[in-house]
Amino acid sequence: MNATFYINRRILPALCRRFVTLAAVCGVLGAGVANATTVTIGVPNNNDQIELKKLSSNFEKANPDIQLNWVVLEENVLRQRLTTDITTNGGQFDVLMIGLYEAPLWAKRGWLVPMTNLPADYDVNDLFKSVRDGLSYDGKLFALPFNGESSMTYYRKDLFAAKGLTMPSQPTYQQIEQFADKLTDKANGVYGICLRGKAGWGENMAYVGTLVNTFGGRWFNEKWQAQLTSPEWNNAISFYVNLMKKDGPPGASSNGFNENLSLMTSGKCAIWVDATSAAGILYNPKESSVADKVGFAAAPVQATPNGAHWLWSWALAVPKTSRSQDAAKRFIEWATSKEYIKMVGSDIGWASLPPGTRQSTYQISEYKQAAPFSEFVRNAIETADPNHPTAKPVPYTGVQFVAIPEFQSFGTVVGQAIAGALAGQTDVASALTAGNAAADRAVRQAGYQK
Repeated sequence: MNATFYINRRILPALCRRFVTLAAVCGVLGAGVANATTVTIGVPNNNDQIELKKLSSNFEKANPDIQLNWVVLEENVLRQRLTTDITTNGGQFDVLMIGLYEAPLWAKRGWLVPMTNLPADYDVNDLFKSVRDGLSYDGKLFALPFNGESSMTYYRKDLFAAKGLTMPSQPTYQQIEQFADKLTDKANGVYGICLRGKAGWGENMAYVGTLVNTFGGRWFNEKWQAQLTSPEWNNAISFYVNLMKKDGPPGASSNGFNENLSLMTSGKCAIWVDATSAAGILYNPKESSVADKVGFAAAPVQATPNGAHWLWSWALAVPKTSRSQDAAKRFIEWATSKEYIKMVGSDIGWASLPPGTRQSTYQISEYKQAAPFSEFVRNAIETADPNHPTAKPVPYTGVQFVAIPEFQSFGTVVGQAIAGALAGQTDVASALTAGNAAADRAVRQAGYQK
């Protein structure tokens, strides 16, 4: 009895001290969580962005005063949500993932916070100049690039070899059609070609825009008169619809970037023309069943090389309506930093680094070894020319988009019409007539036509 009492007299004070300390710590942590700044982030449901959400726990650990609230949406839905929020001063988001189309237009309207006073170790001059310029307005950056991309041709080297075919470094669309015809094996679930069909100015029209460019077409002539009923548009869209009906997968009008990426990584596509940002996934054996079988070439050309490959960047911006601007900017600096890029390599593999934003990425030895496409992609990004996107002169800039506010609306209408032609709901001529009327009406009402 006395011994037990003696032990308790010695242990109890120590236990009490520990409980008091634990309670104090819990109180501090609880207060920290309660007082944390919430940053709401809107991003598309693409692989690179899903990885960002996963790794963001590292940011929260290093910044316990900030809590991240993620809104991850299908690309078309995200664009609609973000546009509605910023045009109505909704204030639902603190970080917007937008691109080269929105950043300068929204900055011009005073909707975005400039990305100034970046810390020296952020090294803003390390960012690709073409991407940096595309995210700027009036000499100021208004978004920081998370990834950058152009477009390219992916193909299955094993399927080409089995048929005795050779993909040239710069294929034409005629060659692509010939290859697709020979490689289509629908009985075994292999399609000669996969191309975007899902309606949207940033979905099917991103690809279709480059197709029309290289067929010699343009959205508008120098007087801002819509040109969708021109022979060039008709030839391009007829080629696309016929090719996809012959050699594409079923339900192609519902397939966007993510759906075609899934088809390609699972071995169901012989050829795929799409974003260079997909290369890191296709060449990563953790994510692709054909990682050792993928070859690459330039995006196809036809009548002219102008505008045959696009220029895009998914970038992070802070809207003026955000009540957490400092915290939002701190997160964006982390998510677009050199350190974050290396973090991705350590987590899912060096081939899958966010590409096309920083010069220093292309000096990482592990990346160069794991990504045989790296210099090719870099060159594609640096040679895409939004100032000369077409063979004939045009009054606008932008390769796969027209850099005016109205494009988001009429570009989607045209995308819906072309998706309808691909699905067999209408013919190409009718789709283009409807699209031409929508585009013409939009620029006329906006006062572009004089």
